[in-house]
Amino acid sequence: MEHSIEIDDQIPLLSQTYQDELQTEGGRKVDPLILNIKEILVERFENLYKLRVKPMSIFKVNVGLRESNPDAYTPKMVSIGPYHRKNPQLRTMEKYKLLYLKRFLRRNERLDVDSCIKGLEEEARNCYDDIEDLNIGSGEFCEMLLLDGCFVVEFIRERVEIGPRQEDEITKSDIGCIYIQILRDLMLLENQLPFFVLNRLHEMTKQDDDIPLAIKAAISSTFFVDFKINEHTDSPLVVSKTGDIKHLLHAVHIHSCHGNLTKTSKDDTTWTKAMPNATELSEAGVRFSNHTNSNTNLFDIKFEDGLMTIPCFEVVDETESFLRNLIAYEQLSLEVQPKYFSDFAVFMDHLIDSDKDVNLLRQKGIIKRRMGENKDVSSLFNKIGNGVTMYSTFYYDNECLKASQHCQKRFNRLMANLLRNYFSSPWVGASTVAAIILLILTTIQTILAFTGSIK
Repeated sequence: MEHSIEIDDQIPLLSQTYQDELQTEGGRKVDPLILNIKEILVERFENLYKLRVKPMSIFKVNVGLRESNPDAYTPKMVSIGPYHRKNPQLRTMEKYKLLYLKRFLRRNERLDVDSCIKGLEEEARNCYDDIEDLNIGSGEFCEMLLLDGCFVVEFIRERVEIGPRQEDEITKSDIGCIYIQILRDLMLLENQLPFFVLNRLHEMTKQDDDIPLAIKAAISSTFFVDFKINEHTDSPLVVSKTGDIKHLLHAVHIHSCHGNLTKTSKDDTTWTKAMPNATELSEAGVRFSNHTNSNTNLFDIKFEDGLMTIPCFEVVDETESFLRNLIAYEQLSLEVQPKYFSDFAVFMDHLIDSDKDVNLLRQKGIIKRRMGENKDVSSLFNKIGNGVTMYSTFYYDNECLKASQHCQKRFNRLMANLLRNYFSSPWVGASTVAAIILLILTTIQTILAFTGSIK
Protein backbone atom coordinates (compact mmCIF):
# COMPACT_ATOMS: atom_id res chain seq x y z
CA MET A 1 0.00 0.00 0.00
CA GLU A 2 1.36 3.42 -0.97
CA HIS A 3 1.45 6.12 1.61
CA SER A 4 1.08 9.79 0.76
CA ILE A 5 1.55 12.91 2.84
CA GLU A 6 -0.37 16.02 2.04
CA ILE A 7 1.30 19.30 2.93
CA ASP A 8 -0.92 22.21 3.70
CA ASP A 9 0.93 25.29 2.44
CA GLN A 10 -1.16 27.38 4.79
CA ILE A 11 0.60 25.93 7.87
CA PRO A 12 3.29 28.37 9.06
CA LEU A 13 6.86 27.08 9.11
CA LEU A 14 7.44 28.75 12.49
CA SER A 15 5.34 27.89 15.48
CA GLN A 16 3.00 30.54 16.82
CA THR A 17 4.85 30.51 20.14
CA TYR A 18 8.13 31.34 18.43
CA GLN A 19 6.48 34.08 16.39
CA ASP A 20 5.15 35.61 19.59
CA GLU A 21 8.72 35.70 20.97
CA LEU A 22 10.05 37.63 17.99
CA GLN A 23 10.73 41.29 18.69
CA THR A 24 10.27 44.13 16.27
CA GLU A 25 13.28 46.17 15.19
CA GLY A 26 13.12 48.65 12.33
CA GLY A 27 9.68 47.48 11.24
CA ARG A 28 10.60 43.80 11.04
CA LYS A 29 10.68 40.94 13.47
CA VAL A 30 14.06 39.84 14.82
CA ASP A 31 15.04 36.81 16.88
CA PRO A 32 15.63 37.93 20.52
CA LEU A 33 18.80 35.82 20.56
CA ILE A 34 20.22 38.03 17.81
CA LEU A 35 19.25 41.13 19.80
CA ASN A 36 21.05 39.73 22.86
CA ILE A 37 24.18 39.09 20.81
CA LYS A 38 24.06 42.64 19.46
CA GLU A 39 23.72 44.03 22.98
CA ILE A 40 26.70 41.97 24.14
CA LEU A 41 28.82 43.17 21.22
CA VAL A 42 27.84 46.80 21.81
CA GLU A 43 28.82 46.46 25.48
CA ARG A 44 32.13 44.86 24.58
CA PHE A 45 32.93 47.56 22.04
CA GLU A 46 32.19 50.19 24.69
CA ASN A 47 34.53 48.44 27.13
CA LEU A 48 37.17 48.15 24.42
CA TYR A 49 36.92 51.88 23.76
CA LYS A 50 37.34 52.61 27.45
CA LEU A 51 40.45 50.41 27.54
CA ARG A 52 41.94 52.13 24.49
CA VAL A 53 41.55 55.64 25.84
CA LYS A 54 43.07 54.84 29.22
CA PRO A 55 46.53 56.46 29.60
CA MET A 56 48.25 53.14 30.32
CA SER A 57 51.95 53.31 31.11
CA ILE A 58 52.63 50.16 33.17
CA PHE A 59 52.39 47.15 30.88
CA LYS A 60 52.59 43.39 31.09
CA VAL A 61 55.49 42.20 28.94
CA ASN A 62 54.27 40.29 25.90
CA VAL A 63 55.27 36.75 24.95
CA GLY A 64 57.56 37.78 22.10
CA LEU A 65 59.86 39.71 24.43
CA ARG A 66 59.44 37.43 27.43
CA GLU A 67 60.02 33.96 25.98
CA SER A 68 63.83 34.14 25.60
CA ASN A 69 64.26 34.98 29.30
CA PRO A 70 61.05 35.27 31.38
CA ASP A 71 63.00 35.61 34.64
CA ALA A 72 64.37 38.98 33.49
CA TYR A 73 60.90 40.52 33.93
CA THR A 74 59.95 38.77 37.18
CA PRO A 75 60.78 40.13 40.67
CA LYS A 76 62.99 38.00 42.89
CA MET A 77 62.73 39.84 46.20
CA VAL A 78 59.88 42.34 46.36
CA SER A 79 56.55 42.86 44.62
CA ILE A 80 55.57 46.43 43.73
CA GLY A 81 52.14 47.04 42.25
CA PRO A 82 49.36 44.57 41.39
CA TYR A 83 50.90 42.15 38.88
CA HIS A 84 53.06 40.03 41.21
CA ARG A 85 51.54 40.82 44.60
CA LYS A 86 50.17 37.30 45.13
CA ASN A 87 53.47 35.55 44.46
CA PRO A 88 54.13 33.51 47.64
CA GLN A 89 57.90 33.63 47.07
CA LEU A 90 57.88 37.40 47.67
CA ARG A 91 56.06 37.43 51.02
CA THR A 92 59.29 37.74 53.01
CA MET A 93 59.56 41.42 52.10
CA GLU A 94 56.06 42.28 53.37
CA LYS A 95 57.40 42.78 56.90
CA TYR A 96 60.00 45.19 55.53
CA LYS A 97 57.24 47.18 53.86
CA LEU A 98 55.63 47.66 57.28
CA LEU A 99 58.94 48.80 58.76
CA TYR A 100 59.42 51.32 55.96
CA LEU A 101 55.83 52.52 56.40
CA LYS A 102 56.46 53.04 60.11
CA ARG A 103 59.56 55.10 59.37
CA PHE A 104 57.70 57.07 56.69
CA LEU A 105 54.88 57.99 59.10
CA ARG A 106 57.38 59.15 61.72
CA ARG A 107 58.57 61.88 59.36
CA ASN A 108 55.32 63.81 59.81
CA GLU A 109 52.80 62.66 62.43
CA ARG A 110 50.09 64.94 61.03
CA LEU A 111 50.01 63.27 57.64
CA ASP A 112 46.59 62.40 56.18
CA VAL A 113 47.97 59.60 54.04
CA ASP A 114 44.70 57.65 53.88
CA SER A 115 42.69 60.35 52.12
CA CYS A 116 45.69 61.19 49.93
CA ILE A 117 45.94 57.63 48.58
CA LYS A 118 42.19 57.24 48.08
CA GLY A 119 42.15 60.40 46.01
CA LEU A 120 44.66 58.85 43.62
CA GLU A 121 43.04 55.44 43.25
CA GLU A 122 41.10 55.88 40.00
CA GLU A 123 43.94 57.60 38.18
CA ALA A 124 46.36 54.95 39.40
CA ARG A 125 44.14 52.09 38.23
CA ASN A 126 44.04 53.58 34.74
CA CYS A 127 47.81 53.28 34.46
CA TYR A 128 47.78 49.46 34.48
CA ASP A 129 47.17 47.09 31.61
CA ASP A 130 44.38 44.50 32.20
CA ILE A 131 43.88 45.65 35.80
CA GLU A 132 40.24 44.52 35.62
CA ASP A 133 41.33 40.85 35.40
CA LEU A 134 43.06 41.03 38.78
CA ASN A 135 39.83 41.74 40.73
CA ILE A 136 41.41 43.98 43.35
CA GLY A 137 38.94 45.80 45.57
CA SER A 138 39.20 49.49 46.43
CA GLY A 139 40.49 49.02 49.97
CA GLU A 140 43.01 46.40 48.92
CA PHE A 141 44.25 48.54 46.03
CA CYS A 142 44.73 51.63 48.24
CA GLU A 143 46.56 49.58 50.86
CA MET A 144 48.87 48.32 48.14
CA LEU A 145 49.58 51.88 46.94
CA LEU A 146 50.41 52.98 50.48
CA LEU A 147 52.63 50.05 51.50
CA ASP A 148 54.45 49.72 48.19
CA GLY A 149 54.74 53.47 47.69
CA CYS A 150 56.25 54.12 51.10
CA PHE A 151 58.61 51.18 50.62
CA VAL A 152 59.91 52.56 47.31
CA VAL A 153 60.30 56.14 48.56
CA GLU A 154 62.06 55.16 51.78
CA PHE A 155 64.27 52.55 50.11
CA ILE A 156 65.46 55.09 47.51
CA ARG A 157 66.13 57.62 50.27
CA GLU A 158 68.17 54.97 52.04
CA ARG A 159 70.04 54.10 48.87
CA VAL A 160 70.98 57.66 47.84
CA GLU A 161 72.13 58.80 51.31
CA ILE A 162 71.96 62.53 50.66
CA GLY A 163 73.41 64.29 53.70
CA PRO A 164 74.11 62.68 57.09
CA ARG A 165 72.16 59.51 57.86
CA GLN A 166 69.29 60.22 60.22
CA GLU A 167 67.95 56.67 60.55
CA ASP A 168 69.39 53.18 60.72
CA GLU A 169 69.22 51.18 57.51
CA ILE A 170 66.30 48.77 57.41
CA THR A 171 67.72 46.87 54.45
CA LYS A 172 71.43 46.75 55.14
CA SER A 173 73.52 47.78 52.13
CA ASP A 174 76.30 45.44 53.20
CA ILE A 175 73.98 42.47 52.59
CA GLY A 176 74.86 42.68 48.91
CA CYS A 177 72.57 40.08 47.38
CA ILE A 178 69.38 41.41 49.04
CA TYR A 179 70.18 45.06 48.42
CA ILE A 180 71.07 44.58 44.75
CA GLN A 181 68.09 42.29 44.14
CA ILE A 182 65.72 44.97 45.45
CA LEU A 183 67.33 47.58 43.21
CA ARG A 184 66.91 45.20 40.30
CA ASP A 185 63.23 44.59 41.13
CA LEU A 186 62.49 48.32 41.29
CA MET A 187 63.61 48.60 37.65
CA LEU A 188 61.17 45.96 36.30
CA LEU A 189 58.39 47.20 34.01
CA GLU A 190 55.76 44.96 35.64
CA ASN A 191 56.89 46.06 39.10
CA GLN A 192 56.06 49.77 38.98
CA LEU A 193 53.78 52.25 40.71
CA PRO A 194 52.57 55.41 38.96
CA PHE A 195 55.14 58.12 39.57
CA PHE A 196 52.54 60.66 40.73
CA VAL A 197 51.79 58.35 43.69
CA LEU A 198 55.46 58.09 44.66
CA ASN A 199 56.05 61.78 44.14
CA ARG A 200 53.05 62.72 46.32
CA LEU A 201 54.38 60.57 49.16
CA HIS A 202 57.87 62.02 48.72
CA GLU A 203 56.62 65.61 48.67
CA MET A 204 54.60 65.04 51.85
CA THR A 205 57.71 64.09 53.83
CA LYS A 206 60.71 65.70 52.10
CA GLN A 207 63.16 68.14 53.66
CA ASP A 208 63.55 71.68 52.37
CA ASP A 209 66.90 70.94 50.73
CA ASP A 210 65.86 67.55 49.37
CA ILE A 211 66.50 66.73 45.69
CA PRO A 212 63.67 65.49 43.43
CA LEU A 213 62.66 61.84 43.71
CA ALA A 214 63.27 61.27 39.98
CA ILE A 215 66.93 62.30 40.37
CA LYS A 216 67.28 59.94 43.32
CA ALA A 217 65.88 57.10 41.21
CA ALA A 218 68.34 57.89 38.42
CA ILE A 219 71.23 57.93 40.90
CA SER A 220 70.12 54.53 42.18
CA SER A 221 70.19 53.10 38.67
CA THR A 222 73.88 53.94 38.18
CA PHE A 223 74.65 50.55 39.74
CA PHE A 224 73.52 48.95 36.47
CA VAL A 225 74.66 51.53 33.89
CA ASP A 226 77.20 54.27 34.57
CA PHE A 227 75.13 57.32 33.62
CA LYS A 228 76.58 60.74 34.38
CA ILE A 229 74.09 62.14 36.88
CA ASN A 230 74.23 65.41 38.80
CA GLU A 231 71.28 66.98 40.58
CA HIS A 232 72.52 70.43 39.56
CA THR A 233 72.64 69.76 35.80
CA ASP A 234 70.02 70.66 33.21
CA SER A 235 68.69 67.10 33.21
CA PRO A 236 65.05 66.91 32.14
CA LEU A 237 64.35 65.15 35.43
CA VAL A 238 65.02 68.42 37.27
CA VAL A 239 62.57 70.49 35.27
CA SER A 240 60.03 67.83 34.22
CA LYS A 241 56.49 68.08 35.45
CA THR A 242 55.39 65.14 37.56
CA GLY A 243 52.79 64.17 34.97
CA ASP A 244 55.52 63.76 32.34
CA ILE A 245 57.18 60.95 34.30
CA LYS A 246 55.19 57.72 34.25
CA HIS A 247 57.14 55.62 36.77
CA LEU A 248 60.66 55.00 38.09
CA LEU A 249 61.75 53.05 35.03
CA HIS A 250 60.57 55.89 32.82
CA ALA A 251 62.51 58.39 34.94
CA VAL A 252 65.68 56.38 34.38
CA HIS A 253 64.90 56.18 30.67
CA ILE A 254 64.41 59.94 30.41
CA HIS A 255 67.73 60.70 32.04
CA SER A 256 69.77 58.04 30.25
CA CYS A 257 68.53 59.24 26.85
CA HIS A 258 68.99 62.92 27.62
CA GLY A 259 71.33 64.72 25.26
CA ASN A 260 70.85 62.37 22.30
CA LEU A 261 69.74 64.18 19.17
CA THR A 262 67.36 62.51 16.75
CA LYS A 263 69.30 61.77 13.58
CA THR A 264 67.57 63.22 10.55
CA SER A 265 70.25 63.11 7.86
CA LYS A 266 70.91 59.77 6.20
CA ASP A 267 72.92 58.57 3.23
CA ASP A 268 71.15 57.97 -0.06
CA THR A 269 71.55 54.21 0.37
CA THR A 270 69.56 52.61 3.18
CA TRP A 271 71.18 49.87 5.24
CA THR A 272 69.14 46.69 4.95
CA LYS A 273 71.65 43.88 5.52
CA ALA A 274 73.29 42.48 8.62
CA MET A 275 76.36 44.41 9.69
CA PRO A 276 79.55 42.28 10.00
CA ASN A 277 80.46 41.32 13.54
CA ALA A 278 83.36 42.84 15.45
CA THR A 279 85.85 40.17 14.35
CA GLU A 280 84.88 40.53 10.68
CA LEU A 281 85.06 44.30 10.93
CA SER A 282 88.51 44.06 12.46
CA GLU A 283 89.67 41.70 9.69
CA ALA A 284 88.45 44.29 7.17
CA GLY A 285 90.60 46.96 8.76
CA VAL A 286 88.06 48.60 11.09
CA ARG A 287 89.65 49.95 14.26
CA PHE A 288 87.80 50.08 17.59
CA SER A 289 88.09 52.70 20.30
CA ASN A 290 86.22 53.62 23.47
CA HIS A 291 85.10 57.16 24.27
CA THR A 292 87.27 59.18 26.62
CA ASN A 293 84.95 62.19 26.80
CA SER A 294 83.11 62.24 30.14
CA ASN A 295 80.03 63.81 28.53
CA THR A 296 79.30 60.85 26.27
CA ASN A 297 76.69 58.26 27.11
CA LEU A 298 75.84 54.68 26.22
CA PHE A 299 74.31 55.47 22.82
CA ASP A 300 77.02 57.74 21.39
CA ILE A 301 78.35 55.25 18.81
CA LYS A 302 80.17 56.64 15.77
CA PHE A 303 81.84 55.24 12.65
CA GLU A 304 84.15 57.54 10.72
CA ASP A 305 87.10 56.78 8.41
CA GLY A 306 87.39 53.16 9.46
CA LEU A 307 87.16 53.90 13.21
CA MET A 308 84.27 52.53 15.26
CA THR A 309 83.96 54.48 18.54
CA ILE A 310 81.79 52.94 21.26
CA PRO A 311 81.43 54.18 24.87
CA CYS A 312 82.80 51.86 27.53
CA PHE A 313 80.14 50.04 29.58
CA GLU A 314 80.11 47.39 32.28
CA VAL A 315 78.22 44.10 32.11
CA VAL A 316 77.12 42.72 35.48
CA ASP A 317 74.65 40.01 36.44
CA GLU A 318 71.73 42.46 36.54
CA THR A 319 72.57 44.22 33.25
CA GLU A 320 70.38 41.94 31.13
CA SER A 321 67.29 42.44 33.28
CA PHE A 322 67.85 46.21 33.41
CA LEU A 323 68.27 46.56 29.63
CA ARG A 324 65.43 44.17 28.81
CA ASN A 325 62.90 46.10 30.87
CA LEU A 326 63.89 49.44 29.38
CA ILE A 327 63.58 47.83 25.94
CA ALA A 328 60.17 46.37 26.85
CA TYR A 329 58.93 49.80 27.92
CA GLU A 330 60.08 51.29 24.60
CA GLN A 331 58.48 48.50 22.60
CA LEU A 332 55.12 48.68 24.40
CA SER A 333 54.83 52.46 24.68
CA LEU A 334 53.80 54.41 21.60
CA GLU A 335 55.03 57.67 23.14
CA VAL A 336 58.73 56.75 23.35
CA GLN A 337 60.73 57.92 20.31
CA PRO A 338 63.48 57.29 19.36
CA LYS A 339 63.78 53.85 20.91
CA TYR A 340 67.39 54.16 22.00
CA PHE A 341 67.71 51.00 24.11
CA SER A 342 65.96 48.84 21.50
CA ASP A 343 68.25 50.12 18.76
CA PHE A 344 71.32 49.69 20.98
CA ALA A 345 70.32 46.04 21.58
CA VAL A 346 69.91 45.41 17.84
CA PHE A 347 73.26 47.06 17.08
CA MET A 348 75.11 45.03 19.71
CA ASP A 349 73.43 41.85 18.47
CA HIS A 350 74.93 42.53 15.02
CA LEU A 351 78.32 43.44 16.48
CA ILE A 352 78.61 40.39 18.77
CA ASP A 353 78.18 36.87 17.42
CA SER A 354 80.57 34.89 19.60
CA ASP A 355 82.98 35.07 22.53
CA LYS A 356 85.70 36.15 20.06
CA ASP A 357 83.81 39.39 19.43
CA VAL A 358 83.42 39.99 23.16
CA ASN A 359 87.12 39.34 23.73
CA LEU A 360 88.02 41.84 21.01
CA LEU A 361 85.77 44.54 22.49
CA ARG A 362 87.19 43.86 25.95
CA GLN A 363 90.74 44.27 24.65
CA LYS A 364 89.73 47.62 23.16
CA GLY A 365 88.33 48.78 26.52
CA ILE A 366 84.72 48.91 25.30
CA ILE A 367 83.24 46.14 27.45
CA LYS A 368 84.11 45.62 31.10
CA ARG A 369 82.94 42.16 32.10
CA ARG A 370 81.88 41.68 35.72
CA MET A 371 79.96 38.44 35.16
CA GLY A 372 80.62 34.91 33.88
CA GLU A 373 82.74 34.41 30.81
CA ASN A 374 82.94 35.97 27.36
CA LYS A 375 80.45 33.44 26.03
CA ASP A 376 77.90 34.57 28.66
CA VAL A 377 78.15 38.17 27.47
CA SER A 378 77.84 36.97 23.89
CA SER A 379 74.72 34.97 24.75
CA LEU A 380 73.23 38.00 26.52
CA PHE A 381 73.43 40.23 23.45
CA ASN A 382 72.44 37.47 21.03
CA LYS A 383 69.16 36.91 22.89
CA ILE A 384 68.31 40.38 24.13
CA GLY A 385 67.15 41.47 20.69
CA ASN A 386 64.63 38.62 20.33
CA GLY A 387 61.15 40.01 19.77
CA VAL A 388 62.44 43.58 19.37
CA THR A 389 60.96 45.45 16.42
CA MET A 390 63.44 47.50 14.38
CA TYR A 391 61.81 50.55 12.81
CA SER A 392 62.81 52.66 9.81
CA THR A 393 64.07 55.24 12.31
CA PHE A 394 66.84 52.86 13.46
CA TYR A 395 69.28 55.10 15.34
CA TYR A 396 72.45 53.42 14.06
CA ASP A 397 71.41 53.13 10.42
CA ASN A 398 74.28 55.32 9.15
CA GLU A 399 76.92 53.62 11.30
CA CYS A 400 75.89 50.14 10.12
CA LEU A 401 75.73 51.28 6.51
CA LYS A 402 79.17 52.89 6.53
CA ALA A 403 80.73 49.92 8.34
CA SER A 404 79.23 47.47 5.83
CA GLN A 405 80.40 49.57 2.88
CA HIS A 406 83.89 49.75 4.37
CA CYS A 407 84.07 45.93 4.54
CA GLN A 408 82.93 45.56 0.93
CA LYS A 409 85.94 47.48 -0.40
CA ARG A 410 88.61 45.01 -1.50
CA PHE A 411 91.53 47.38 -0.82
CA ASN A 412 90.53 47.65 2.85
CA ARG A 413 90.60 43.88 3.23
CA LEU A 414 94.01 43.57 1.52
CA MET A 415 95.51 46.29 3.72
CA ALA A 416 93.99 44.74 6.84
CA ASN A 417 95.45 41.31 5.97
CA LEU A 418 98.85 42.88 5.31
CA LEU A 419 98.88 44.73 8.63
CA ARG A 420 97.54 41.74 10.59
CA ASN A 421 99.97 39.20 9.14
CA TYR A 422 103.14 41.26 8.77
CA PHE A 423 102.82 44.25 11.13
CA SER A 424 100.82 42.91 14.08
CA SER A 425 103.56 44.02 16.55
CA PRO A 426 106.75 46.11 16.45
CA TRP A 427 108.94 42.98 16.39
CA VAL A 428 106.93 41.35 13.63
CA GLY A 429 106.95 44.63 11.69
CA ALA A 430 110.71 45.03 12.11
CA SER A 431 111.23 41.47 10.91
CA THR A 432 109.00 42.11 7.93
CA VAL A 433 110.87 45.32 7.01
CA ALA A 434 114.22 43.52 7.41
CA ALA A 435 113.02 40.68 5.19
CA ILE A 436 111.86 43.16 2.55
CA ILE A 437 115.20 45.02 2.62
CA LEU A 438 117.05 41.73 2.43
CA LEU A 439 114.89 40.67 -0.51
CA ILE A 440 115.55 43.98 -2.31
CA LEU A 441 119.32 43.76 -1.73
CA THR A 442 119.39 40.15 -2.90
CA THR A 443 117.46 41.11 -6.02
CA ILE A 444 119.83 43.99 -6.75
CA GLN A 445 122.83 41.73 -6.18
CA THR A 446 121.39 39.12 -8.52
CA ILE A 447 120.73 41.72 -11.22
CA LEU A 448 124.24 43.18 -10.92
CA ALA A 449 125.77 39.73 -11.04
CA PHE A 450 123.73 38.85 -14.09
CA THR A 451 124.58 42.06 -15.97
CA GLY A 452 128.24 41.65 -15.03
CA SER A 453 128.40 38.14 -16.44
CA ILE A 454 126.99 39.36 -19.76
CA LYS A 455 129.75 41.89 -20.15
